[in-house]
Amino acid sequence: MDHFIGTYECRIDVKGRILIPSAIKKQISISTKDGFVIKRGLFNNCIELYPFDQWIFVMNKIDQLNRFNKKNIDFIRRFNAGVKKIEIDSNGRLLIPKDLIKHAKIKKDIVVSAAVNILEIWDKNLYEEIIDEAKIDFSSLAEEVMGDGDE
Repeated sequence: MDHFIGTYECRIDVKGRILIPSAIKKQISISTKDGFVIKRGLFNNCIELYPFDQWIFVMNKIDQLNRFNKKNIDFIRRFNAGVKKIEIDSNGRLLIPKDLIKHAKIKKDIVVSAAVNILEIWDKNLYEEIIDEAKIDFSSLAEEVMGDGDE
């Protein structure tokens, strides 16, 4: 699976459909022939869109968790809350389930943003807020996450 690149603004219609930006469509590989899995964002009020092969990879990791550990069961339940399998229709649109639209506080204008090997779908205003917050100390965060340190 190639990694997605880019951030694109678009709109959601009254039925909850978004037209996948053409630049994203061009990046969608044959690995997405099995569709996508859509779910609540893990740390933010956004929607995560996993190509099915990436979802299988994540599920294989989750399958390794001990189900006799309450924290693991709680994590699995919350991680899978609102999960649905979806496909791009013949017009290049995705239908976003209403519960996920509500979770992500999506109004009309949205942002589809690459997040390495998945896509995030945000309400445009929330996306801009979170990006502005991250700018405050992004250099320190980058150093902590990507810096070599003493390793």
